[in-house]
Amino acid sequence: MSATTDTLVRLEDVRKVFYTDEVETHALSGIHMDIQRGEYVSIAGPSGCGKSTLLSILGLLDSPSDGSYLLNKQSVAKLTLSERARIRNKEIGFIFQAFNLIGDLTVYENVELPLTYRNLSAAERRERVEEALVKVGMSHRMKHYPSQLSGGQQQRVAVARAVGGHPSILLADEPTGNLDSANGEAVMGLLRELHGGGATVCMVTHDPRYAEYADRTFHLFDGQVVEEDRHQKAAEEMEESGFKL
Repeated sequence: MSATTDTLVRLEDVRKVFYTDEVETHALSGIHMDIQRGEYVSIAGPSGCGKSTLLSILGLLDSPSDGSYLLNKQSVAKLTLSERARIRNKEIGFIFQAFNLIGDLTVYENVELPLTYRNLSAAERRERVEEALVKVGMSHRMKHYPSQLSGGQQQRVAVARAVGGHPSILLADEPTGNLDSANGEAVMGLLRELHGGGATVCMVTHDPRYAEYADRTFHLFDGQVVEEDRHQKAAEEMEESGFKL
């Protein structure tokens, strides 16, 4: 596979085995995956197929039992815990199914929190927070608390928190799982809009309707990639822009 853009993520023969009471559970077996900078990829499959395990490895929340993972052309295998934490904070934006907002912080404070772990001035943090909230259409709610928001609004704030740090990649774990269909469609439209603005997105979903929003879909079953689809509309758009596979 060759492309005119840079490879941001490369997994080669990644495996993950969990050991419990002398039982081996092979969560991932021989995963090969490339994600190009600026691409929108979905990882689809039934419950228990290894989607969340794979996303945890991509997000440096877990390590593979075997295989190679390169992020920005850097091997992550020998990173210390503090180095992994620093890269997570700087390079990776997380969007969770359950929003994971802090209840006693305002919308503004929730979005600002990850930025406080960086060497940014208060003015820089303010600029990034306000920019992120404008992107997701929530700037008018910055003084509200999560309990004062609908589920769809909370997920928009979670997206703002993820993009506020200008990450290299957005990792979305079932971002519509706790939303009704209308709010789910709105959040998917927001992710597509962010991708259109240059964001790299990797989304886990069990819903084939939402997988269609991506440029490519990796289908997982029993810890293995059993199929890879390029969606026709995305392929046509990429061909027009000169992206070659």
